[in-house]
Order: sequence, then C-alpha cells, then structure tokens
Amino acid sequence: QVQIVESGGGLVQPGGSLRLSCTASGRRSSIYVMGWGRQAPGKQRELVATITDSGSSNYFVPSVQGRFIISKVIGKNSVYLQMNNLKPDDTAVYYCFADISGQNYWGQGTQVTVLS
Repeated sequence: QVQIVESGGGLVQPGGSLRLSCTASGRRSSIYVMGWGRQAPGKQRELVATITDSGSSNYFVPSVQGRFIISKVIGKNSVYLQMNNLKPDDTAVYYCFADISGQNYWGQGTQVTVLS
C-alpha cells in the first residue's frame, strides 16, 4: 500500500510563487521517478514535471519551463515543486505521483488558484 500526500497549494496573484511538497510512503520498493501532474477544470490531466532520484533526468511541460523547479533529496521519497511567476493558466489541482516498480501512484491533489 502506497500513501502519497501533497501540500502547499493556495491562492496567489499572477506573478506570485508557491512551493508544493510531496512525500510517498508505505513501500520498501524503490521509487524510480517522482513528479507532478495537474488538472484544470474541464480539462484532462497533464504531466507537469518529473525527476529521477539522482536528479539527472528531469522533465517539464513546455508551458512551465523557466518558471517551475522540481527537486528532491537523493534517497528520500519526497519531491518539491517550486512554482514561480504563476499565471492564471496554472490554476489546477496539482497531483504528486511516484513511479514504483513501473506503476504510477497518485496523491489526492492540492488546489492551486492563480487570480487574473
């Protein structure tokens, strides 16, 4: 059983910043990749950012490149998403995930709302 818990969402003005945190627990198996997805109202969920344990392989969806930073501590099942220069289009529920033995596990999400 895997438990993934996110925090850090909130309401922010355009140009503001938020930092999301996520911790995965409940399994002793290795976590190959962690990251974040988001789902805006009426839209499909999209992958936002991923990171390997070493941090040597990252991914960002083009719309957030240069604004978001993903990080984690090597050897720990925690991941962070620093979101800078937030835009109204960033408004969504942000979900943390962990790739455990080739299967993705998702948290319940944290709401990020960027005002216009």
